[in-house]
Amino acid sequence: MRYFIWFSYDGQRYHGWQVQPNGVTVQSELERCLSLLLRETITVTGAGRTDAGVHARMMAAHFDTETSFDPHVLAMKLNGLLPYDISVSQVHEVAPDMHARFSARARTYRYYIHTCKNPFIRSYSQEIHYRLDFDLMNEAGRILMTYEDFGAFCKAGSDVKTTLCHVTHAQWHQVTDSEWYFEITANRFLRNMVRAVVGTLVEVGRGRMSLDDFRKVIEGGQRTQAGESMPAKALFLENVEY
Repeated sequence: MRYFIWFSYDGQRYHGWQVQPNGVTVQSELERCLSLLLRETITVTGAGRTDAGVHARMMAAHFDTETSFDPHVLAMKLNGLLPYDISVSQVHEVAPDMHARFSARARTYRYYIHTCKNPFIRSYSQEIHYRLDFDLMNEAGRILMTYEDFGAFCKAGSDVKTTLCHVTHAQWHQVTDSEWYFEITANRFLRNMVRAVVGTLVEVGRGRMSLDDFRKVIEGGQRTQAGESMPAKALFLENVEY
């Protein structure tokens, strides 16, 4: 039987989603707790692979088991066993061919920034002190949606078969006078893609890169020509759609 598990996590303490030989990860914690509760070795497959320090408000994973259990009870027991920074919202049975990664139609990320010192959000938002032209950055976001090859925003050395992605939304949203977030939705994302995109959009917003330059960066496909990768602490996986 195959089950989906829906959960969220604060990524500050973890070396990303995927199991690592020398670090605690979200996947390793989920597998440890599921294996203890179901009394068998459980392997989970996630909807994506968030990097070290990145958070998720909504993440999905699937696992297979022959053990019978009440999904609602398992979710409650998991929350009692998992660390304080991982929270399970739901466990439910799915069709055997449902796959957390390959069945997903879209994923949405948000990157948060603030322009005034704020001790209450500093751990989950990037503080920026220079002036940004958000209208221009949104123009660049619209340009982003006219392309499909995003090799320029893929971490160098990444083992990927293709750098093609279908981006359906890319826009900055204002929350308060000093708080903004960039939201981007696509069918798939490359490693480090969102933080590289945001870093490049910031270059546009600062007036250090024109819209024509932005197009050339995308068309050139070279990571060295794009902006710096922004810090992980302000990036959230917000939603996964099936």
